[in-house]
Amino acid sequence: MREVIFRTEDWKLKYPFTITGHVFDGTQALYVEIREGGHIGRGEGSGVYYLDESGQSMLAQAESVRAALESGADRQQLLVLLPPGGARNAIDCALWDLEAKQAGRRAWELADIHPGSTHTFETVGIDTPESMAEKARQLGSDHIKVKLSGDDPLARVRAVREARPGAEIIVDVNQGWTFDQLRFFAPKFRDMGIAMIEQPLPRGGDDALEDYRSPVPLGADESCLHTGEFEAAARRYQVINIKLDKTGGLTEALELARLAEEQDLDLMVGNMMGSSLAMAPGYVVAQLCRYVDLDGALFLEHDREHAMCFEGGRVSVPEPELWG
Repeated sequence: MREVIFRTEDWKLKYPFTITGHVFDGTQALYVEIREGGHIGRGEGSGVYYLDESGQSMLAQAESVRAALESGADRQQLLVLLPPGGARNAIDCALWDLEAKQAGRRAWELADIHPGSTHTFETVGIDTPESMAEKARQLGSDHIKVKLSGDDPLARVRAVREARPGAEIIVDVNQGWTFDQLRFFAPKFRDMGIAMIEQPLPRGGDDALEDYRSPVPLGADESCLHTGEFEAAARRYQVINIKLDKTGGLTEALELARLAEEQDLDLMVGNMMGSSLAMAPGYVVAQLCRYVDLDGALFLEHDREHAMCFEGGRVSVPEPELWG
């Protein structure tokens, strides 16, 4: 019989991080540990804040399937037992980790994925244009993600572009624009060499994109949580941002990636912040992606033991002691 451990953990950020409509100073995660046959699988989920997930709500969901997990429920059964979200993500990733350790193989091998050199975007939160430019200068990566709202986005992007003229820059609006704003800003961002605009319009309010040809590729984040929302997103966006907290784990994330590849859409892997344990399963998805955003652990005051290494924009392979 398995031993299953659930707990919530609080992770403080180094400094407040601002996006459209929200300021983060920390994150509460669900930690999962599954022990079986002398092996331990671990997973972490931060949940989806705009769906009102919290550490306590994820813990309650996890407890609801404790008996099934202790009786040997696997990842496919988990897809039926829990809906997509942070709790299922943490459990699913713990099961992947356990399977990898029991098989004596790495998780990407089990997924038939071959890892390569992985570079991550590093993120600049919303601040004054001058402060955002200074933050961009300090980043070690040549791939920069800029958070924006409807408040003077041109000045903010222009400041970052002038600070880092050679960087690949994408912007993330987190549902903060109207369709008229998108049509106004997109050509100007094209002229500044912006590679992608992520989630410009509100979730559920982006049907106008089906008849719109954007001069800059558009990415779906809040508008594509999991496979059940892929069909509509594929008609409106050119990039699908996969986050394991949205899909409810690596198992469904890989299925969502498969659907996007069949439609010739570009892929991005993102994160909802968290420690290296939350970033590590995303490393598997990253091998399939055009855009990689796995910098969440860099915002924390401290990380876990055996943390992933982020240096010069490169993300190290997760150590087996961490995950997978």
